[in-house]
Amino acid sequence: MSMRTLVLAGVAVAALAIGGTLAFSPWNGPSQAQVAVAVAPPQPAPRVVPRSDEQVKLSFAPVVKAVSPSVVNVYATRIEQAQASPFANDPFFSRFFGQGQLQTRPRESRSLGSGVIVDAGGVILTNRHVIEGATDVRIALSDGREFAVDIVIEDAQTDLAVLRVRDPGSTNFPAITFSDSDALQVGDLVLAIGNPFGVGQTVTSGIVSALARTGVESSDYEFFIQTDAAINPGNSGGALVDLDGRLVGINTAIYSQTGGSVGIGFAIPANMARLVADAGVKGGEIIRPWFGAKMQAVNSDIAASLGMAAPHGALITEVAPDGPAARAGFASGDVILAVDGTAVNDPSAFNFRLATKPIGETTVLSRQRSGVTEDVSLQVEAAPAVGDDAVASISGNSRFAGTSVRQIDAALAEAKGLPYDAKGVIVTAVEPGSPADQMGLRVDDVILSLNDKPMDTARAFADTASNRVRTWQIILQRDGRVTRSIVSG
Repeated sequence: MSMRTLVLAGVAVAALAIGGTLAFSPWNGPSQAQVAVAVAPPQPAPRVVPRSDEQVKLSFAPVVKAVSPSVVNVYATRIEQAQASPFANDPFFSRFFGQGQLQTRPRESRSLGSGVIVDAGGVILTNRHVIEGATDVRIALSDGREFAVDIVIEDAQTDLAVLRVRDPGSTNFPAITFSDSDALQVGDLVLAIGNPFGVGQTVTSGIVSALARTGVESSDYEFFIQTDAAINPGNSGGALVDLDGRLVGINTAIYSQTGGSVGIGFAIPANMARLVADAGVKGGEIIRPWFGAKMQAVNSDIAASLGMAAPHGALITEVAPDGPAARAGFASGDVILAVDGTAVNDPSAFNFRLATKPIGETTVLSRQRSGVTEDVSLQVEAAPAVGDDAVASISGNSRFAGTSVRQIDAALAEAKGLPYDAKGVIVTAVEPGSPADQMGLRVDDVILSLNDKPMDTARAFADTASNRVRTWQIILQRDGRVTRSIVSG
């Protein structure tokens, strides 16, 4: 079973991926398998507190009956290399046990999670950590039917993945309806549906304990719904629904000292999940907005220095030259307070709000500059496309064979935590067992120079690295440190 668990030990908090997964589904647009006329989603009933014994005794059963067919079990199989025996290459032991008997053999490992059907044609949303590295993935419906699925999208930035049933036949899958997760309030009742510990589909109830939680995981879009509905290993990728039976979040992580639920669970909001699901339904890639500025949270000292009454907002510390933020007139020292009227308390909240805006739309950002608050219009843009001349792969008889690199631009520099004016090419892939792998190159290494030649472009790297020389003098940056090494050609 696979489940993302954040284990608390004393004061330290360590993230531990146990197995299980939490699933949810946010997109409910019509597909080819659905009826041509879209049905308007049900309108939420007004929130009221139970006022009588009869109301207190009301059941969640109608909601569960309507929603549970949309939640599936996800089975992921991985082929892993077992650890080698320390005696594998010892001639003495090979003589008695036979050559190869002590060598490593691949072994099969299985994990279990949950998922949510988001399209009637057989598209399922789940957590990426449920199916990461899987060589075979299957889903099981609540009625026991099983289907093989293909992985359409693995999005590390949100820890979401989209699956598609390989051979749906004439099956019309029960897709869930998405809710506007921004309408959630602390105290709202919610239900978590999934397959905890592999015991079978299970429903738990609770309330929304908090909203816009950050610091839970090291993902790019931290903005979690916190709930005390019991979530356990196997729930990952499962649905968090409101009492109208609409998806409000995808269960994804828990805080725990034991690996089981202690009433602190987290879900990815439906408004973010809907974007990933929509891209999966359309079969395309996820294209996200790019602001083109680095930011930090406003603490009490910064707030006092800026004359702010309370510490909130996202403080711009650096602006990419000719990026969307620069063209809209933003500069270092500006504080972004809100996006389209919704307050943002820190950079994570701003990133989430901007990421949910469609490309090409105009959004309004509230900015404080020199004690004056004003609204600024921003055209929502994607990062510049990566051209063929900005990437290179080395093959053939070269010491760098198996390496793929990309030329550093402002958007990539921002994503990798580099200065906007960073030079060099960044390693994007290293083929296992290749000469580059044996040499020790790693993904995210920044190659600055080869044999005293600056590697400012992908073309320069391709032309230089394809040569055969006696030795290579390599200057690269890894984890913020610049190193120089000499290797044979």
